[in-house]
Amino acid sequence: MDFEKIKKFLSKKGYRLIKKKGFSHKLKYKNIYTTSFASLIIITFFYILPLSINKVSSIIKHNKHVENYSKKYLEKVLSGENLVSGELENDEIAQRYLYEDVELKEGPSKSVRIEASILNQLFEDNDYNLKKVRVNKIVKPFEVGMLPEELKNIESTKKRKDLFIKIVLPLILSENNRILRDRDILFKVLNKNNNTKSERQWLDKKFKQYGVVNKDVTTLKIRMDIIPVSLALAQAAKESGWGTSRFAIEGNALFGQWTYSGEGITPAAADKGDKHKVMAFSVLKSSVRAYQRNLNTHKSYKAFRKERATQRDNEENLDSTLLANYLNSYAETGEEYVKILKQIINQNNLKDFDKAKILPSSKSLQNNI
Repeated sequence: MDFEKIKKFLSKKGYRLIKKKGFSHKLKYKNIYTTSFASLIIITFFYILPLSINKVSSIIKHNKHVENYSKKYLEKVLSGENLVSGELENDEIAQRYLYEDVELKEGPSKSVRIEASILNQLFEDNDYNLKKVRVNKIVKPFEVGMLPEELKNIESTKKRKDLFIKIVLPLILSENNRILRDRDILFKVLNKNNNTKSERQWLDKKFKQYGVVNKDVTTLKIRMDIIPVSLALAQAAKESGWGTSRFAIEGNALFGQWTYSGEGITPAAADKGDKHKVMAFSVLKSSVRAYQRNLNTHKSYKAFRKERATQRDNEENLDSTLLANYLNSYAETGEEYVKILKQIINQNNLKDFDKAKILPSSKSLQNNI
């Protein structure tokens, strides 16, 4: 039935039906508008979504991207820059481990003080003399725990210096050998693709001992190295007065290192406001180890380590007189201190001992000492 027939039928029944003009057209257009608008929203959404995902992904990838900065780190370390963020908490943690393997003096010494005359006789009986050492570069493995008090009473400057060097030289060589062994292990560990649990634990221990809080391998390589024998001898001679100072006799302190906490010896000329003491050790060997650790970790000696690393990279022998130039911070006298060190090295021909090797220790020698 069409509209007119329906209209007549309803008219007979008393109803009046009027067709509203344009209604169907408006409804039709309304549906088109709604569909178009919804389609536009959907299209826009699916257009923007991939762009957003790509943008977020690029940000995430950028943050996770790891680049090899070893060369940049090496340049920064050699230039004296600090690779660590400098968080105080980390620095404090590192300081706890620096001297963990150093025996500080906390009571009576673990060694026995032997008289100078007895030491001289012992060295003579075992054919240990510096003339031969300068020629054959072989050092007897004597480990003297304490300096003889009679050193300051020896009138002959040459004899006093010779005895001091005979005592300290084996200690320096022994500690240098310990560092070289660690350095050899370090390179073996780093050259392996996979490390054992014990190797990883060893590496973590060395990071702590050398104050490398960010576990940067390049920094550890630079810090884990020896101090030239001639330079160590010169500093020991200067700081201890060739073994005659109160700090050297009472505290086995060969290098006059300061401490602001723990046990130590208060300088006689210290002002009331001074809080520092001179570190005291159980035996002389501990003083040598603490000295090496100090030069290898303290921020004041970054330039020293940079020069040493440069000499290593150039496959040169470590030059004590060049390295001495970077120790002006070791004493308040600065450049004058450097000048004195060089004089001690040159006047006493201490470079003769730089290539010396220490013989393996024997029970007989250790028992004598």
